[in-house]
Amino acid sequence: MFSGEKHLKQGEKMMNYRKKLKNIKAMIFDVDGVFSREFIAMDKGEFYRTMNPKDGYAIKKAVDEGYVIAIITGGNSKSVFDRFKTLGVSDIFLSHLDKIPALEQFCQKYNLNEKDLLYMGDDIPDLEVMKKVGFSACPADAANEIIEIADYISDKNGGEGCVRDIVEQVLKIQEKWIH
Repeated sequence: MFSGEKHLKQGEKMMNYRKKLKNIKAMIFDVDGVFSREFIAMDKGEFYRTMNPKDGYAIKKAVDEGYVIAIITGGNSKSVFDRFKTLGVSDIFLSHLDKIPALEQFCQKYNLNEKDLLYMGDDIPDLEVMKKVGFSACPADAANEIIEIADYISDKNGGEGCVRDIVEQVLKIQEKWIH
């Protein structure tokens, strides 16, 4: 494949991605590199993460509109758990370096087909999940392997509004953003 062909293929994917958004019933997100981009080491192995409040608003809005939201992360932070609980997220999978079992558990719990799911990730641990779901998204600064397979690449970096970007698009295309 020559370089121009690669860009054409990526352009076709980007033009057709909105059609897939109409079928999304649930959304799953990684945390580090998606909601957050910076870490400050704290005592006892905890990290302080910065998160964009607009991402939080979008998640709360999606929950309020009836979407099932899940978090699947390799991290094990009480503060991450608490943050998403306050936004109404009930399915928070911590310490899942292999994310496929959490994905399967989530689908089974809500009787969801993987093709009805959106997943946003940014790095190698997200690769297999992104290959299985109906719609995969990533921040602009995701790993190259993730960018290559993503249905949608946000123009926002992780921690800088990429979650808001994709959630807002899903809700707008399904006429649930602003009533």
